[in-house]
Amino acid sequence: MDRPEVVLENSDAVYEFYTEHRQHRLQAWGAYAILARRYRPRIGYAPGARESLRRVISGRRPLLIVINHLSQQDPYTVAAAAWRSALRPVIGRTRVLAKDELFAEPDLRRRIDMMGGIPVFRGKDYGLRAVNAAGQRMIDICAERMARGDGIAIFPEGTCNDVDPARVQAVGSGVGHIAFRAMKLGADPVLVPLGLSYGPRADPAVEPTKSDAVSASFHFGVPVPELPARPAEVARLVRDELQHALDGAVAAY
Repeated sequence: MDRPEVVLENSDAVYEFYTEHRQHRLQAWGAYAILARRYRPRIGYAPGARESLRRVISGRRPLLIVINHLSQQDPYTVAAAAWRSALRPVIGRTRVLAKDELFAEPDLRRRIDMMGGIPVFRGKDYGLRAVNAAGQRMIDICAERMARGDGIAIFPEGTCNDVDPARVQAVGSGVGHIAFRAMKLGADPVLVPLGLSYGPRADPAVEPTKSDAVSASFHFGVPVPELPARPAEVARLVRDELQHALDGAVAAY
């Protein structure tokens, strides 16, 4: 199937394509390895988190990886962290939610596709009513991919944190609905909280630069193998567990 143009008016074709799209896993591994050399992230784990993460990966449980969002550099530093961490075995089998504008330029889109991107049309860009149908379809696709065994990586705050990089901001309900619908389809997802810190910033409204993003601190919280049944409860759990992970990343910076 040809790659459809990623615009809101074309969202049905976009999500039909990403329902079946598969990464080239060897290319993804190569790209993640290059990013790991470029950004050199530092990886930490809560007690027992590394062993638990390895167990759920070896058990082929789909991962719901949640990361706090600080800058436009995050997709690249997170990819670098995946290569240097216990997540390496799931590179090429994890879909990453990314804002639609990243799919506009052909060369960048090829890189995002290779890294497992799925477009998100955000309410802050188009209005909540305009994106409702597309958002519901995106959630369905994430659930379907998890039911097939793929992981999903998401920045659940929905936008970059320009308030306080040490505090997780409001978490939208989307992450809860993804988990809920995946479980309805028979998936058994595991929540994996991953905190990210680029260090203290004098002005949180000013995003970290590429040089600031080098040697970022990442910290894995203990994976949560049993999730609540209701989307709102999942969202609350995500915020709490992600804050614990972020506390670890900040402390280790």
